Order: sequence, then structure tokens, then C-alpha cells
Amino acid sequence: MSTSLSPLLAPMFSSAAMRAVCDDAAVLQRMLDFEAALARAEAAVGVIPASAVGPIANACKAGVFDIAALAEAATRSGNLAIPLVKALTTSVAKTDADAARYVHWGATSQDVIDTATMLTLRSAIDALLADLDRAIAGFAGLARKHRGTATVARTWLQHALPMPFGLKLAEYAAALHRSRTRLKRLRAEGLALQFGGAAGTLAALGDKGLLVAEQLAAELKLPLPDAPWHTHRDRIAEAASVFAILTGSCGKIARDVSLMMQTDVAEAFEPSGEGRGGSSTMPHKRNPVAAAAALAAAGMAPNLAATIFAAQVQDHERSAGPWHAEWPTLPTLQLATSGALAAIVDLAEGLEVDAARMRVNLDATHGLIMAEAVTFALAEKIGKSDAHHLVEAASKTAVASKQHLRDVLMGDPKVAAHLDADRIAKLFEPMAYQGVSQELIDRLLASLDK
Repeated sequence: MSTSLSPLLAPMFSSAAMRAVCDDAAVLQRMLDFEAALARAEAAVGVIPASAVGPIANACKAGVFDIAALAEAATRSGNLAIPLVKALTTSVAKTDADAARYVHWGATSQDVIDTATMLTLRSAIDALLADLDRAIAGFAGLARKHRGTATVARTWLQHALPMPFGLKLAEYAAALHRSRTRLKRLRAEGLALQFGGAAGTLAALGDKGLLVAEQLAAELKLPLPDAPWHTHRDRIAEAASVFAILTGSCGKIARDVSLMMQTDVAEAFEPSGEGRGGSSTMPHKRNPVAAAAALAAAGMAPNLAATIFAAQVQDHERSAGPWHAEWPTLPTLQLATSGALAAIVDLAEGLEVDAARMRVNLDATHGLIMAEAVTFALAEKIGKSDAHHLVEAASKTAVASKQHLRDVLMGDPKVAAHLDADRIAKLFEPMAYQGVSQELIDRLLASLDK
């Protein structure tokens, strides 16, 4: 039910908003919100007296319950809802003994816990969406600013071709937008009321079970499923997958930034600040602390999601064990996802870009990065295979002689026969060889509005 991150570590690996969502008192309050809504729903359809609603609802305040005592009692009862319902009943009885008879009428402990989980997921999604909006806007703005900034595209960690840095940034924004779309769809369609009673039949409510369920769903503003889903955990698994995918996208961005921050690369940096990224012994260090937090979360999320997936295998109508495994795992995944995203917001809103250094790095291979451009220009004259072999040989000569590839090509009569010096020089302008990158940036930025 509660966070699995200690107060000492939680600020490093989760957002303040998500810590508030997953706080023990907040989760307890959602369980009590279920009980208050249940009383209102049952009174509305005549299952319990209307006079019972006030005393029950007034007692549903998390602050008056002893969380530590409830937690200890849960070790004996098997879940937190059982001691909570007992404590709530005792509290209601102090003001209205008759109303106390109707606390938790016709429900089961799993109804309370699962519905509270749905309410928590809804709040968690809202917290993530707020940060996603910031991250997407930040990267979109950077993409527009740097659509004309040439940088190295790297494949297998090696220099490949030139590309506009704005394309890389637009891809970040679009990936995060796809997670935003998943989260919105999950919020609208994947959450659902859990209300089935002891075995998913609502037998204790006679023929009014569905009427109560409809009213309860309306009270809590949750979709009403076709039937209770006690041991069908695909909704929980879907939520876990959406969180893990978002965390992975954050990890990919963090990986790129940490690599770009390397001393030998030095193309882009996390925002600087007093005491940020320092070393306990090396005063010159500027470590990628936000990226490290996102990468740590991206390493945790797949295994947390895997636990949720494994917990789908539950027995019959109510399960012992797999359901329990969700309780600490899902909040931890929510917290880790929030921490990864908070780190990415930090990067999106404060990334420091060194365009001059990017240009230096483009020239680091002395023109080899433009070999493909030359190859295809020659291929139009002599065919792809011959052009490839010719430029490959020139590249080896350039490396061996420590010359610029452009100079080697200009001195090669086989090349000069087809390409003059002016044409060769133009082929070594990085942003002249970017294909449809600008159109791709436009398409990616336009997708953010869909």
C-alpha cells in the first residue's frame, strides 16, 4: 500500500507530487472514500437507511486512524482493509450504534483495496501528465531553436552522419507525447470500479447489486466494468506496462544526455547550479545527476512491471499471494516513473547546448562523416558499388596519412573526373546532407497536438 522508498532516498528517485499520491495517509483516505461512497450509494437505492450515511461519512477521515496499528493488525488479518473496517465500525458506533451496523455492507476487503488502487492510479496519472506536459513543451521548444544546429548522428556509438540536433530533440518530445497519449487512454478506459462482494456475485445485496454498483461508480467517478474483476488483473498489468514504457523513454533520453555530457564529447549539459553534479573529492566534476536518476529508474521499472505481470496468474475468484505482491510493487513503480520523468523535465527545461562544440565534433574525423554524401554523388556518375570502393579507399588513405578526406578526394584523378573542386567542397557541408530532416521535425512537432 505504501511507498517502498525510504524518506532518505525518496527525493532522489521520485517526484514530490507522486510521493503525495502514494503517501500512506492518502491511500488510507481513498479506502475510506470508498466506504463513504458505498454508504451513499446503498442509501440512494434503499439498501441501507439514509440516516446511516452521515455518521459513516463523518468517520471516514484518515487522520483519526492509527496507521501503525492498522499495519500491525494487517499482518494477522492478511490485508489492510479488514482492520480498517473494524476500526471504522468502532468509530461510527461511538456516535451512532445503528449506523455502525451498515459499515462496509455487502462489500469485501478486496473491493476496498482495489478501488483505492484505481483512485490512486488516477491521481498518479494526473501527476505524471502535468510533468509530461512540461517535458514535451521543453523539448519542443529546444527542437525549434536547434533545428538548424548541426550535430553528429551516432550509430553503434560511432560517428555516422550529420543531423540537425533539433531532430533528436523533436524525437524526445514525440516519444514522451506517445506516453502521454497512453496515460490519457488508460485514465479514460483502463481504470474501473472494483465491487463484487465476497466472491464476485454481490449476493449479499440480493437483486440490488448492480444498482449499488452503478451508484457507487458514479459517486467515485470511475467507469463501471461489466463485472467484478478480482482475479483478472489485466487492468493493473496495463497500468504497469504504461508506466514502464514511459520510464524507458525517460531512460533513453537520459542515456543520450549522459553520453553528450562526457568530457570528450561535451555537446550538451544538464542545467548547472550550486552544488549540482559535484564530486566529494574532485572539485572540477560536473556529473549528470538528473540523467543518473532517470537511468536508475529505467533499470528498476522493467523488473517492477514484471512482478505485476507475474501477479496476473491468480487462482479462482479471489487469490492469496499474487494479489498481495501488487501492493508494494505498483506504488514503487509509480514513484520510480515519477522520478525518471521529473529528471527529464529538469533536462527539457534547462538543457545547455554547445553548438560550437557540436561543429568541432563533426570535424573530428576530418571529413569521414561526409563519406556517404560523396559516395552517393559519385554513384550517380559511376554506380553505387564502384563509388563505394573508391570512397572507401580514399577514406583509408585519409586516415593513414592524417589528411582531410576532402583533400584526398580532390587529389584523386578518378574522383576529379566526375566531381570538380567546388562540388566536392559543397559535399562537405554537414547541413547540406540532412535528407528530409526538416520535414521530419515538422511532422514530429505536429504530432504533439494530436
